[in-house]
Amino acid sequence: MSTLTNALATGTYTVDPSHSRIGFVARHAMVTKVRGAFNDYEAVAEVNGDSLADSKIRVAIKAASVDTRSEQRDGHLLSADFFDVENHPEITFTSTQVEPVGDDVLRVTGDLTIKGISKPVTIDFTYEGSAVDPFGNQRVGFEGSVVVNRKDWELNWNAALEAGGVLVSEKVTLEFEISAIKDA
Repeated sequence: MSTLTNALATGTYTVDPSHSRIGFVARHAMVTKVRGAFNDYEAVAEVNGDSLADSKIRVAIKAASVDTRSEQRDGHLLSADFFDVENHPEITFTSTQVEPVGDDVLRVTGDLTIKGISKPVTIDFTYEGSAVDPFGNQRVGFEGSVVVNRKDWELNWNAALEAGGVLVSEKVTLEFEISAIKDA
């Protein structure tokens, strides 16, 4: 029996946003990386502990909660050049396949929807452990990441640089650091 099978009992798990992070990294001006996160989201996993492949995961992110530690950049990300939050206030992910890979990896494939465009993505989540917290909550931890091309969701804006290259990379790494609590 795998570590994952032992750790994930059947039930509903709700992501604890105060102990989790849904973020991203993109290259800026071809010389550095800019990191950002979404601060307002809900994520729930319906886990079938007997058959993890029958589990379902849903995530809903408020696009307007993007935070890159730059008010000007965040404002630009909210505009029609990027997330177009006026017309598309939510970014969603709905799993279509959950597959244990070895003892401590959960491969999750699903539809990521940004600006009304859905594309499949596959993310490998490494199981980081489980514990009962001081309040009696059963917690599990997972970390994962995936590289996507932002143009697949029509996040096309860019600016050419004098020395060559562009201001914002097409490839963006989506990062997930998850602490989820099993509902009572």
